[in-house]
Amino acid sequence: MTKRQRVTAALRHKQPDLCPWSLSFTRGAQEKMVAYTGDPDFVAKIGNHVGGFSPRLPHVEVEPGIWADEWGARWDRTVDADIGTLVGHVFPEPRLGDWTPPDPHDPRRWATVAADLAAQGDQFLVMSVGFSLFERAWTLRGMENLFMDMVENPGFVDDLFDALCERNIAMVQEARRFDLDGVQFGDDWGQQQGMLMGPRLWRRFIRPRLERMYAAVHDAGRFVLIHSCGNITEVLPDLIEIGLDCFNPFQPEVMDVYAVKRGFGDRLSFFGGVSTQRLLPYGTPAQVKAEAHRLMTEIGRGGGYILAPAHAIPRDAPPENLVALIEAVNEQ
Repeated sequence: MTKRQRVTAALRHKQPDLCPWSLSFTRGAQEKMVAYTGDPDFVAKIGNHVGGFSPRLPHVEVEPGIWADEWGARWDRTVDADIGTLVGHVFPEPRLGDWTPPDPHDPRRWATVAADLAAQGDQFLVMSVGFSLFERAWTLRGMENLFMDMVENPGFVDDLFDALCERNIAMVQEARRFDLDGVQFGDDWGQQQGMLMGPRLWRRFIRPRLERMYAAVHDAGRFVLIHSCGNITEVLPDLIEIGLDCFNPFQPEVMDVYAVKRGFGDRLSFFGGVSTQRLLPYGTPAQVKAEAHRLMTEIGRGGGYILAPAHAIPRDAPPENLVALIEAVNEQ
């Protein structure tokens, strides 16, 4: 089977010949692995099954260490070089005024997509829309402010989420012309103990927009994937009802991944499962390899699973553990 065929089979709950995998790294972890292996192209040789692109315009450094995104949000990357820490608010008050989202049809974001996808061979190809709804809203308004607005200014939240939802749907429509297999929306709703806003407010503000976004992806004939960190187990039934195909990052620190697979695995696929908070930083190579094999064997049984770290692998993971993980996925 090709990589694309393996992932497609898994998402259709069929058993592929191998459990597919996709390993990603933070900048710090990748730099350590390049130094350890002596190979600046080591990632290309792992055999990752999932590729794709993100149609965002590049961030611009507006002052030393401060980067502005296309939405006008500013990020301090002096500590976290991968994302950064939000600085200031685009909406200091709960009013949209004449604001409109960045143009989804801007040709600059699509100019190299066809060539980029063609260069990725037989991988399962995904358009990633990061910070797609709740996350994008709080980067514009501020997280505390947005939570208060959900109670005190729900009309503003509705207007903002509707604008973001419409833009996401426009992005999906633009992507129909490319050879894609899926669309992944990034939107963290959870923390270690449960939902950030609780299930009631999630169902009030987020679920209706997700249902429209997922329908647009399915209408385009693609799979729907989400990335949502934290323990969001209590809304997995909602996500299944509105058409989610695959849930990432499937964090073993916040949920029993084996129990979740037993409970939902006939209706939902999973992408992740390898601990980046405990196992990869603090385990031994033998423990890493054993857990990877268990995940591929037990959760991968009957399809419905793509093995991956529960987030981009952090800098504090020893290179020896990462070598063990790479060896494990290639030992099937």
